[in-house]
Amino acid sequence: MNRKDLIDRLQELYKDEDSRVTVNPHAGQKVAIVYPNTYFVGMSNLGLHIIYEEINLRNDSVCERIFLPEKKELEAYDKTKTPLMSVETQRPMHQFDVVAFDVTFEMDYFHIPLMLRHGRVPIMAKDRTEFDPIVIAGGPCATFNPEPFADFIDAFIIGEGEGIVSRVLDVIRDGQMEGLDRHTILRQLADVTGVYVPSLYVPIYSEDGAFKGYDIADGVPKTIKRHFEMLTSGGETVVATNYTEFGAMYIIEVARGCGRHCRFCMAGYCFRVPRVRPLEILKEGVDRAEKLGKKVGLMGAAISDYPEVDELVNYIRSKDMRYSCASLRADSLTQAVVDGLADSGQKTITIAPETGSERLRRVINKGISEEHLQNAATLSAKSGIQHMRLYIMIGLPTETDEDIEAIVGLAERTQAHMAEVGCKGRLTLSINPFIPKPFTPFQWMAMDHQKTVEKKLQYIKKALQKNRRIEVLVESPKEAYIQGVLARGDRRLGAVLAACAADRGSKSFKSEMKAAGLDMDEMNYRERSFDEFLPWSHLDMGMDDGYLEMEWKRSVDEAYTPPCVQGCKRCGVCK
Repeated sequence: MNRKDLIDRLQELYKDEDSRVTVNPHAGQKVAIVYPNTYFVGMSNLGLHIIYEEINLRNDSVCERIFLPEKKELEAYDKTKTPLMSVETQRPMHQFDVVAFDVTFEMDYFHIPLMLRHGRVPIMAKDRTEFDPIVIAGGPCATFNPEPFADFIDAFIIGEGEGIVSRVLDVIRDGQMEGLDRHTILRQLADVTGVYVPSLYVPIYSEDGAFKGYDIADGVPKTIKRHFEMLTSGGETVVATNYTEFGAMYIIEVARGCGRHCRFCMAGYCFRVPRVRPLEILKEGVDRAEKLGKKVGLMGAAISDYPEVDELVNYIRSKDMRYSCASLRADSLTQAVVDGLADSGQKTITIAPETGSERLRRVINKGISEEHLQNAATLSAKSGIQHMRLYIMIGLPTETDEDIEAIVGLAERTQAHMAEVGCKGRLTLSINPFIPKPFTPFQWMAMDHQKTVEKKLQYIKKALQKNRRIEVLVESPKEAYIQGVLARGDRRLGAVLAACAADRGSKSFKSEMKAAGLDMDEMNYRERSFDEFLPWSHLDMGMDDGYLEMEWKRSVDEAYTPPCVQGCKRCGVCK
């Protein structure tokens, strides 16, 4: 594969797309939005579409997309000494004014320094000159804890990107037109609410290497408040393509944020309050999907919680269109939703009870009972959906052997009920190790030991292996423990990630951590104290001081926290 083949590949991808926005490659300010994974994965990310549209609707800016090439293509980039290029015009990364990363998953951190190197942009922010792009980043990972990859980024958008990305681009454009130097422009960005410039917040470590806080530059905010958007317009696919993780699907964001207060869920805290889009806006999105001949993908924290979900799915079905749902809750599932999924060709209904025991569901505030699960199976049987999948976590705080045994019991009873109501298919348990996340009531907790989790997984598999109607799938505990370090790590991880990118990626993580004198076990298995300054403590999601600690105490008491309601002032976000 030569340079021409690489260019041809990008041109083929672009030719097969159907875009709602016009790209003007001659616009003054040139922005690359970079997704640190493949085109196949990145084009399924709705946030990328939303920001891509906003930038391209500006008169003075153009936004082009850059993705991580597939493995063989990346080798060809290396061999031919070709820099990473955009899909739209094959412009090299280093020739853009702004390079903007959209970071959604911890395991993609390894790809950021890799892509910068292949794009001929200095990996470390401190090494960039006036001739290099300004590198910004946003997305869920940038919001809840940007520190592990902060060494690579000039400025982060904390919170939601709509609206604020235009303000960031204005500051950069105006500064560059005035001839301001890089440092001065970044200093001006730090004054924008929702923007975090890590070079102005230098980490402080004790003699034994413990993180203690930040040496903050004069005149910049002591805390960075997240940016928050009310959903005044539609959020949906902007560039339609068949070559994505979700296939030929037109994604429509039904709602954002979640008010259910599940205590393990970062999205429920960082993107609070829950907001829903008006039904008429969603119908307009469905109409656009119909014109393209696409299946509709409904996106949101819990689609079945949408107040007008039956009207929405009936509208889709009235057009003889198919749809799928990103997530469903057993306690708000309706027959109309399930019937529509069956008509759309869906073979499996997916529910996330998270645990096997009612006790542990009280601890995490899940609010789903076994009766709800059985009702979901009954609705599925009526619609003709034969298979069911349950998402389960192990290693949750306060978990006991009885809770693990309860997973086995729940699976056996659920499968028996499926058979009883006429579902002749398979029950799949998808089991993942629990990873404590920042800005949740469990952010201080120790992660369950990897070897302990592996033993629990083996027990569950063995206990259920005789039942051919039950399938057990598990996420690699090894990868989960890397994610655990990245989720709550500090800025020392930047050098580790850069070293991994120059070697074997995530496969080098353990050895590079050891070489850096960092202890993965200590980072994962250490319980933090409530008064400890955490690497993300200088970020503000809008919650009252002490609120997360209070929710942790409520979890220990197995106390129920009801969902968000209009006018509630409980957590402080709505004040």
